[in-house]
Amino acid sequence: MVERIIQEKYADITLQKGINLQKNQTLFVTAPVEGAEFARILAEKAYGLGAKNVHINWEDDTITKLKYTNAAEEVMETFPEWRKEMQESFAEEGAAFVSIHATDPDLLNEVDPNRIAKASKAAGIALKNFREYMMNDRVTWTVISIPTKAWAKKIFPNQMDEEAVASLWNEIIKMVRVDQDDPVTAWDEHNNNLQKAHEYLNEKQYEKLILKAPGTNLEVGLPKGHIWQGGAAVSEKGIVFNPNLPTEEVFTAPHKYNVNGTVSSTKPLNYGGTLIDNFQLTFKDGEVVDYKAEQGQDVIKHLLENDEGSRRLGEIALVPDESPISQSGLIFYNTLFDENASCHIALGKAYPTNVEGGADMNEAELDQNGINDSMVHVDFMIGSNEMDIDGVKEDGTHEAVFRNGTWAFSL
Repeated sequence: MVERIIQEKYADITLQKGINLQKNQTLFVTAPVEGAEFARILAEKAYGLGAKNVHINWEDDTITKLKYTNAAEEVMETFPEWRKEMQESFAEEGAAFVSIHATDPDLLNEVDPNRIAKASKAAGIALKNFREYMMNDRVTWTVISIPTKAWAKKIFPNQMDEEAVASLWNEIIKMVRVDQDDPVTAWDEHNNNLQKAHEYLNEKQYEKLILKAPGTNLEVGLPKGHIWQGGAAVSEKGIVFNPNLPTEEVFTAPHKYNVNGTVSSTKPLNYGGTLIDNFQLTFKDGEVVDYKAEQGQDVIKHLLENDEGSRRLGEIALVPDESPISQSGLIFYNTLFDENASCHIALGKAYPTNVEGGADMNEAELDQNGINDSMVHVDFMIGSNEMDIDGVKEDGTHEAVFRNGTWAFSL
Protein backbone atom coordinates (compact mmCIF):
# COMPACT_ATOMS: atom_id res chain seq x y z
CA MET A 1 0.00 0.00 0.00
CA VAL A 2 1.22 3.48 -0.82
CA GLU A 3 2.38 5.56 2.13
CA ARG A 4 -0.34 7.41 4.01
CA ILE A 5 1.39 10.77 3.41
CA ILE A 6 0.96 10.25 -0.38
CA GLN A 7 -2.71 9.41 0.06
CA GLU A 8 -3.10 12.53 2.17
CA LYS A 9 -1.53 14.68 -0.57
CA TYR A 10 -3.87 13.08 -3.11
CA ALA A 11 -6.85 13.82 -0.86
CA ASP A 12 -5.67 17.43 -0.51
CA ILE A 13 -5.47 17.87 -4.29
CA THR A 14 -8.90 16.26 -4.74
CA LEU A 15 -10.48 18.65 -2.26
CA GLN A 16 -8.57 21.80 -3.19
CA LYS A 17 -8.17 21.54 -6.99
CA GLY A 18 -10.78 18.88 -7.77
CA ILE A 19 -13.93 20.21 -6.08
CA ASN A 20 -12.48 23.28 -4.33
CA LEU A 21 -14.43 22.41 -1.18
CA GLN A 22 -15.89 25.42 0.59
CA LYS A 23 -16.33 25.93 4.33
CA ASN A 24 -19.70 24.65 5.60
CA GLN A 25 -20.27 22.74 2.35
CA THR A 26 -21.41 19.11 2.32
CA LEU A 27 -19.25 16.50 0.57
CA PHE A 28 -20.82 13.49 -1.19
CA VAL A 29 -18.31 10.73 -2.02
CA THR A 30 -18.96 7.60 -4.08
CA ALA A 31 -16.23 5.10 -3.22
CA PRO A 32 -15.42 1.39 -3.55
CA VAL A 33 -15.36 -0.50 -0.26
CA GLU A 34 -11.84 -1.65 -1.19
CA GLY A 35 -10.82 2.00 -0.99
CA ALA A 36 -12.16 2.57 2.51
CA GLU A 37 -8.80 3.76 3.85
CA PHE A 38 -8.54 6.52 1.25
CA ALA A 39 -12.21 7.46 1.69
CA ARG A 40 -11.61 7.91 5.42
CA ILE A 41 -8.59 10.12 4.72
CA LEU A 42 -10.69 12.16 2.31
CA ALA A 43 -13.41 12.59 4.95
CA GLU A 44 -10.86 13.58 7.61
CA LYS A 45 -9.29 16.16 5.30
CA ALA A 46 -12.70 17.51 4.31
CA TYR A 47 -13.74 18.07 7.90
CA GLY A 48 -10.38 19.74 8.45
CA LEU A 49 -11.28 22.21 5.71
CA GLY A 50 -14.58 22.98 7.44
CA ALA A 51 -16.98 20.62 5.67
CA LYS A 52 -20.46 20.62 7.18
CA ASN A 53 -21.02 16.93 6.48
CA VAL A 54 -19.35 14.07 4.60
CA HIS A 55 -21.55 11.32 3.16
CA ILE A 56 -19.94 8.18 1.72
CA ASN A 57 -21.93 6.19 -0.85
CA TRP A 58 -20.24 2.78 -0.82
CA GLU A 59 -19.98 0.51 -3.87
CA ASP A 60 -18.73 -3.07 -4.10
CA ASP A 61 -17.86 -4.96 -7.29
CA THR A 62 -18.74 -8.36 -5.81
CA ILE A 63 -22.22 -7.24 -4.76
CA THR A 64 -22.72 -5.50 -8.11
CA LYS A 65 -21.87 -8.67 -10.04
CA LEU A 66 -24.13 -10.79 -7.81
CA LYS A 67 -26.99 -8.39 -8.49
CA TYR A 68 -26.55 -8.38 -12.27
CA THR A 69 -26.23 -12.18 -12.29
CA ASN A 70 -29.03 -13.14 -9.89
CA ALA A 71 -31.53 -10.33 -9.28
CA ALA A 72 -35.03 -10.49 -10.77
CA GLU A 73 -35.50 -8.96 -14.21
CA GLU A 74 -37.74 -6.26 -12.79
CA VAL A 75 -34.82 -5.06 -10.65
CA MET A 76 -32.85 -4.37 -13.82
CA GLU A 77 -35.72 -2.30 -15.18
CA THR A 78 -36.17 -0.01 -12.19
CA PHE A 79 -34.04 2.48 -10.27
CA PRO A 80 -34.72 2.94 -6.54
CA GLU A 81 -36.67 6.12 -5.89
CA TRP A 82 -34.82 6.64 -2.60
CA ARG A 83 -31.46 6.72 -4.41
CA LYS A 84 -32.74 9.25 -6.92
CA GLU A 85 -34.13 11.46 -4.16
CA MET A 86 -30.95 11.12 -2.08
CA GLN A 87 -28.65 12.30 -4.87
CA GLU A 88 -30.99 15.10 -5.93
CA SER A 89 -31.36 16.31 -2.34
CA PHE A 90 -27.58 16.59 -1.90
CA ALA A 91 -27.35 18.48 -5.21
CA GLU A 92 -30.17 20.82 -4.19
CA GLU A 93 -28.28 21.50 -0.96
CA GLY A 94 -25.23 22.54 -3.00
CA ALA A 95 -22.99 19.63 -2.02
CA ALA A 96 -19.72 18.92 -3.77
CA PHE A 97 -19.40 15.48 -5.40
CA VAL A 98 -16.35 13.20 -5.60
CA SER A 99 -16.68 9.99 -7.58
CA ILE A 100 -13.88 7.45 -7.07
CA HIS A 101 -14.06 5.28 -10.19
CA ALA A 102 -12.08 2.06 -9.83
CA THR A 103 -14.23 -0.78 -11.19
CA ASP A 104 -12.86 -4.12 -12.37
CA PRO A 105 -12.78 -3.70 -16.19
CA ASP A 106 -13.94 -7.32 -16.66
CA LEU A 107 -16.59 -7.25 -13.94
CA LEU A 108 -19.67 -7.88 -16.07
CA ASN A 109 -18.13 -9.59 -19.10
CA GLU A 110 -20.17 -12.75 -18.47
CA VAL A 111 -23.45 -10.93 -17.79
CA ASP A 112 -26.20 -10.78 -20.42
CA PRO A 113 -25.79 -7.39 -22.17
CA ASN A 114 -29.60 -7.03 -22.20
CA ARG A 115 -29.65 -6.88 -18.40
CA ILE A 116 -26.86 -4.30 -18.34
CA ALA A 117 -28.66 -2.21 -20.96
CA LYS A 118 -31.94 -2.28 -19.01
CA ALA A 119 -30.24 -1.20 -15.79
CA SER A 120 -28.33 1.57 -17.58
CA LYS A 121 -31.49 2.89 -19.19
CA ALA A 122 -33.42 2.85 -15.91
CA ALA A 123 -30.63 4.76 -14.16
CA GLY A 124 -30.38 7.23 -17.04
CA ILE A 125 -34.08 8.07 -16.86
CA ALA A 126 -34.15 8.32 -13.07
CA LEU A 127 -31.04 10.48 -12.75
CA LYS A 128 -31.87 12.94 -15.53
CA ASN A 129 -32.39 15.87 -13.13
CA PHE A 130 -29.31 15.00 -11.09
CA ARG A 131 -27.24 14.82 -14.29
CA GLU A 132 -28.35 18.35 -15.19
CA TYR A 133 -26.76 19.64 -11.98
CA MET A 134 -23.42 18.13 -13.01
CA MET A 135 -23.40 18.89 -16.71
CA ASN A 136 -24.45 22.51 -16.22
CA ASP A 137 -21.85 22.97 -13.44
CA ARG A 138 -24.54 23.91 -10.92
CA VAL A 139 -22.47 22.00 -8.37
CA THR A 140 -18.74 21.30 -8.10
CA TRP A 141 -17.74 17.74 -8.91
CA THR A 142 -14.73 15.65 -9.80
CA VAL A 143 -13.92 12.09 -10.85
CA ILE A 144 -10.75 10.43 -9.55
CA SER A 145 -9.45 6.87 -9.24
CA ILE A 146 -7.56 4.76 -6.73
CA PRO A 147 -6.13 1.27 -7.31
CA THR A 148 -8.15 -1.87 -6.62
CA LYS A 149 -6.68 -5.35 -6.96
CA ALA A 150 -8.76 -6.47 -9.94
CA TRP A 151 -8.15 -3.25 -11.86
CA ALA A 152 -4.41 -3.24 -11.05
CA LYS A 153 -4.03 -6.87 -12.15
CA LYS A 154 -5.72 -6.06 -15.46
CA ILE A 155 -3.02 -3.47 -16.16
CA PHE A 156 -0.10 -5.43 -14.63
CA PRO A 157 -1.10 -9.10 -15.11
CA ASN A 158 2.39 -10.47 -14.47
CA GLN A 159 2.71 -8.93 -11.02
CA MET A 160 1.48 -10.24 -7.67
CA ASP A 161 -1.59 -8.51 -6.23
CA GLU A 162 0.19 -6.15 -3.83
CA GLU A 163 2.91 -5.35 -6.36
CA ALA A 164 0.31 -4.55 -9.05
CA VAL A 165 -1.59 -2.24 -6.69
CA ALA A 166 1.66 -0.47 -5.76
CA SER A 167 2.56 -0.08 -9.45
CA LEU A 168 -0.84 1.43 -10.21
CA TRP A 169 -0.58 3.81 -7.24
CA ASN A 170 2.78 4.93 -8.62
CA GLU A 171 1.25 5.70 -12.02
CA ILE A 172 -1.79 7.51 -10.60
CA ILE A 173 0.15 9.83 -8.31
CA LYS A 174 2.29 10.87 -11.29
CA MET A 175 -0.75 11.48 -13.52
CA VAL A 176 -2.40 13.71 -10.89
CA ARG A 177 0.88 15.54 -10.16
CA VAL A 178 0.95 14.47 -6.51
CA ASP A 179 4.58 13.42 -6.95
CA GLN A 180 5.67 17.02 -7.49
CA ASP A 181 7.05 19.27 -4.75
CA ASP A 182 4.11 21.67 -5.00
CA PRO A 183 1.13 19.86 -6.56
CA VAL A 184 -1.18 22.88 -6.23
CA THR A 185 1.19 25.11 -8.23
CA ALA A 186 1.72 22.29 -10.75
CA TRP A 187 -2.05 22.11 -11.29
CA ASP A 188 -2.31 25.89 -11.66
CA GLU A 189 0.36 25.82 -14.38
CA HIS A 190 -1.27 22.87 -16.14
CA ASN A 191 -4.71 24.52 -16.09
CA ASN A 192 -3.13 27.66 -17.52
CA ASN A 193 -1.71 25.70 -20.49
CA LEU A 194 -5.08 24.07 -21.18
CA GLN A 195 -6.69 27.51 -20.99
CA LYS A 196 -4.31 28.81 -23.66
CA ALA A 197 -5.33 25.96 -25.97
CA HIS A 198 -9.08 26.43 -25.60
CA GLU A 199 -8.82 30.22 -25.85
CA TYR A 200 -7.00 29.80 -29.19
CA LEU A 201 -9.74 27.50 -30.49
CA ASN A 202 -12.54 29.73 -29.19
CA GLU A 203 -11.09 32.66 -31.08
CA LYS A 204 -10.93 30.61 -34.31
CA GLN A 205 -14.60 29.48 -34.19
CA TYR A 206 -14.06 26.81 -36.83
CA GLU A 207 -17.14 25.71 -38.74
CA LYS A 208 -16.00 22.09 -38.59
CA LEU A 209 -13.06 19.82 -37.87
CA ILE A 210 -11.74 17.14 -40.23
CA LEU A 211 -10.10 14.17 -38.48
CA LYS A 212 -7.88 11.78 -40.43
CA ALA A 213 -5.97 8.71 -39.19
CA PRO A 214 -5.81 5.01 -40.07
CA GLY A 215 -9.45 3.86 -40.10
CA THR A 216 -10.74 7.39 -39.48
CA ASN A 217 -12.00 10.00 -41.91
CA LEU A 218 -14.53 12.09 -40.02
CA GLU A 219 -16.00 15.57 -40.44
CA VAL A 220 -17.34 17.05 -37.22
CA GLY A 221 -19.46 20.18 -37.57
CA LEU A 222 -19.37 22.66 -34.70
CA PRO A 223 -22.33 24.81 -33.55
CA LYS A 224 -22.19 28.56 -33.99
CA GLY A 225 -21.07 30.09 -30.72
CA HIS A 226 -19.51 26.84 -29.54
CA ILE A 227 -17.23 27.09 -26.51
CA TRP A 228 -14.08 25.06 -25.98
CA GLN A 229 -13.30 24.22 -22.36
CA GLY A 230 -10.59 22.28 -20.59
CA GLY A 231 -8.87 21.92 -17.25
CA ALA A 232 -10.59 24.05 -14.64
CA ALA A 233 -14.30 24.87 -14.85
CA VAL A 234 -16.36 27.49 -13.01
CA SER A 235 -19.54 26.54 -11.17
CA GLU A 236 -22.80 28.45 -11.20
CA LYS A 237 -21.71 30.01 -7.90
CA GLY A 238 -18.33 31.07 -9.32
CA ILE A 239 -16.26 28.31 -7.70
CA VAL A 240 -13.28 27.15 -9.79
CA PHE A 241 -12.91 23.36 -9.86
CA ASN A 242 -11.45 20.49 -11.95
CA PRO A 243 -14.10 17.95 -13.03
CA ASN A 244 -11.48 15.28 -13.76
CA LEU A 245 -8.21 14.38 -12.08
CA PRO A 246 -6.22 13.72 -14.22
CA THR A 247 -7.19 15.86 -17.21
CA GLU A 248 -5.29 16.62 -20.40
CA GLU A 249 -8.15 17.56 -22.76
CA VAL A 250 -9.82 20.55 -24.29
CA PHE A 251 -13.34 19.79 -25.48
CA THR A 252 -16.50 21.18 -27.02
CA ALA A 253 -19.85 19.99 -28.35
CA PRO A 254 -20.19 18.81 -31.96
CA HIS A 255 -23.24 19.83 -33.97
CA LYS A 256 -25.60 16.91 -33.43
CA TYR A 257 -26.87 16.96 -37.05
CA ASN A 258 -23.56 17.63 -38.80
CA VAL A 259 -21.18 14.70 -38.30
CA ASN A 260 -20.27 12.57 -41.30
CA GLY A 261 -17.77 9.82 -42.04
CA THR A 262 -16.12 6.93 -40.23
CA VAL A 263 -14.15 6.79 -37.01
CA SER A 264 -12.16 3.93 -35.46
CA SER A 265 -11.30 3.35 -31.82
CA THR A 266 -7.68 3.32 -30.72
CA LYS A 267 -8.11 2.02 -27.16
CA PRO A 268 -10.54 -0.37 -25.47
CA LEU A 269 -13.68 1.13 -23.94
CA ASN A 270 -14.85 -0.12 -20.54
CA TYR A 271 -18.60 0.47 -20.63
CA GLY A 272 -20.86 -0.78 -17.86
CA GLY A 273 -18.33 -3.33 -16.67
CA THR A 274 -17.75 -4.84 -20.12
CA LEU A 275 -15.04 -4.15 -22.69
CA ILE A 276 -15.61 -2.97 -26.26
CA ASP A 277 -12.51 -3.13 -28.43
CA ASN A 278 -11.41 -2.48 -32.02
CA PHE A 279 -14.68 -0.91 -33.09
CA GLN A 280 -15.72 1.45 -35.84
CA LEU A 281 -18.70 3.78 -36.24
CA THR A 282 -20.04 5.40 -39.40
CA PHE A 283 -22.05 8.65 -39.19
CA LYS A 284 -24.42 10.33 -41.62
CA ASP A 285 -25.99 13.69 -40.80
CA GLY A 286 -24.90 13.27 -37.19
CA GLU A 287 -26.35 9.80 -36.61
CA VAL A 288 -24.60 6.42 -36.35
CA VAL A 289 -25.79 4.43 -39.38
CA ASP A 290 -23.36 1.50 -39.16
CA TYR A 291 -21.02 -0.05 -36.62
CA LYS A 292 -18.81 -3.07 -36.05
CA ALA A 293 -16.56 -4.33 -33.27
CA GLU A 294 -14.13 -7.20 -32.75
CA GLN A 295 -15.22 -7.35 -29.10
CA GLY A 296 -18.47 -6.10 -27.55
CA GLN A 297 -20.59 -5.56 -30.65
CA ASP A 298 -23.76 -6.47 -28.73
CA VAL A 299 -22.85 -3.92 -26.08
CA ILE A 300 -22.52 -1.18 -28.73
CA LYS A 301 -25.94 -2.18 -30.08
CA HIS A 302 -27.55 -1.71 -26.68
CA LEU A 303 -25.68 1.54 -26.10
CA LEU A 304 -26.94 2.98 -29.38
CA GLU A 305 -30.49 1.91 -28.56
CA ASN A 306 -30.69 3.78 -25.25
CA ASP A 307 -32.50 6.69 -26.92
CA GLU A 308 -32.35 8.81 -30.07
CA GLY A 309 -29.55 10.93 -28.64
CA SER A 310 -27.28 7.96 -27.91
CA ARG A 311 -26.70 7.59 -31.66
CA ARG A 312 -25.32 11.14 -31.90
CA LEU A 313 -22.25 12.88 -30.51
CA GLY A 314 -22.15 15.04 -27.41
CA GLU A 315 -18.44 15.80 -27.17
CA ILE A 316 -15.22 16.05 -29.13
CA ALA A 317 -12.02 16.35 -27.10
CA LEU A 318 -8.46 17.01 -28.23
CA VAL A 319 -5.55 15.48 -26.30
CA PRO A 320 -1.94 15.71 -27.55
CA ASP A 321 0.06 12.50 -27.76
CA GLU A 322 2.67 13.93 -25.38
CA SER A 323 0.13 13.62 -22.58
CA PRO A 324 1.92 11.88 -19.68
CA ILE A 325 -0.82 9.25 -19.70
CA SER A 326 -0.15 8.47 -23.35
CA GLN A 327 3.60 8.49 -22.79
CA SER A 328 3.25 5.92 -20.00
CA GLY A 329 2.50 3.37 -22.72
CA LEU A 330 -0.17 1.77 -20.55
CA ILE A 331 -3.79 0.96 -21.34
CA PHE A 332 -5.73 1.64 -18.15
CA TYR A 333 -9.10 0.12 -19.15
CA ASN A 334 -10.59 3.08 -17.29
CA THR A 335 -12.05 5.94 -19.32
CA LEU A 336 -10.89 8.60 -16.85
CA PHE A 337 -7.29 7.76 -17.72
CA ASP A 338 -7.52 6.42 -21.27
CA GLU A 339 -9.51 9.43 -22.51
CA ASN A 340 -6.73 11.68 -21.24
CA ALA A 341 -4.18 9.77 -23.29
CA SER A 342 -6.00 10.26 -26.57
CA CYS A 343 -8.32 12.45 -28.59
CA HIS A 344 -11.82 11.16 -28.02
CA ILE A 345 -15.47 11.68 -28.81
CA ALA A 346 -18.56 10.88 -26.78
CA LEU A 347 -21.87 9.38 -27.76
CA GLY A 348 -24.84 10.94 -26.01
CA LYS A 349 -25.50 14.06 -24.01
CA ALA A 350 -23.54 17.25 -24.66
CA TYR A 351 -22.57 19.76 -22.00
CA PRO A 352 -24.92 22.74 -22.46
CA THR A 353 -22.09 24.99 -21.29
CA ASN A 354 -20.27 24.20 -24.56
CA VAL A 355 -22.41 26.76 -26.43
CA GLU A 356 -23.02 30.42 -25.65
CA GLY A 357 -26.01 30.73 -23.32
CA GLY A 358 -26.52 26.97 -23.28
CA ALA A 359 -26.92 26.67 -19.52
CA ASP A 360 -30.08 28.81 -19.75
CA MET A 361 -31.59 27.09 -22.84
CA ASN A 362 -34.46 24.62 -22.73
CA GLU A 363 -34.34 21.31 -24.61
CA ALA A 364 -35.87 22.75 -27.79
CA GLU A 365 -33.43 25.67 -27.85
CA LEU A 366 -30.46 23.36 -27.30
CA ASP A 367 -31.64 21.17 -30.17
CA GLN A 368 -31.97 24.22 -32.44
CA ASN A 369 -28.36 25.06 -31.63
CA GLY A 370 -27.18 21.53 -32.41
CA ILE A 371 -26.58 20.48 -28.80
CA ASN A 372 -27.36 16.80 -28.23
CA ASP A 373 -29.46 15.37 -25.39
CA SER A 374 -29.44 11.80 -24.12
CA MET A 375 -29.58 9.66 -21.00
CA VAL A 376 -25.96 8.59 -21.64
CA HIS A 377 -22.58 10.20 -22.17
CA VAL A 378 -19.97 7.63 -23.21
CA ASP A 379 -16.44 8.71 -24.19
CA PHE A 380 -14.30 6.53 -26.43
CA MET A 381 -10.77 7.00 -27.66
CA ILE A 382 -9.90 7.69 -31.30
CA GLY A 383 -6.55 9.51 -31.15
CA SER A 384 -2.98 8.40 -31.78
CA ASN A 385 0.32 9.82 -32.98
CA GLU A 386 -1.03 9.32 -36.51
CA MET A 387 -4.00 11.67 -36.05
CA ASP A 388 -4.18 14.83 -38.18
CA ILE A 389 -6.92 17.42 -37.61
CA ASP A 390 -7.80 20.42 -39.75
CA GLY A 391 -10.03 23.28 -38.71
CA VAL A 392 -12.29 24.62 -41.48
CA LYS A 393 -13.19 28.30 -41.28
CA GLU A 394 -16.47 29.79 -42.46
CA ASP A 395 -14.88 30.82 -45.77
CA GLY A 396 -13.73 27.24 -46.40
CA THR A 397 -10.09 27.85 -45.48
CA HIS A 398 -8.34 24.88 -43.86
CA GLU A 399 -5.88 25.34 -40.96
CA ALA A 400 -3.79 22.72 -39.19
CA VAL A 401 -4.94 22.02 -35.64
CA PHE A 402 -3.22 18.64 -35.03
CA ARG A 403 -0.34 17.03 -36.89
CA ASN A 404 0.98 13.59 -35.96
CA GLY A 405 -1.09 13.56 -32.80
CA THR A 406 -0.08 16.90 -31.35
CA TRP A 407 -0.89 20.60 -31.53
CA ALA A 408 0.04 22.25 -34.82
CA PHE A 409 0.25 25.67 -33.13
CA SER A 410 2.28 27.06 -30.24
CA LEU A 411 0.70 27.44 -26.81
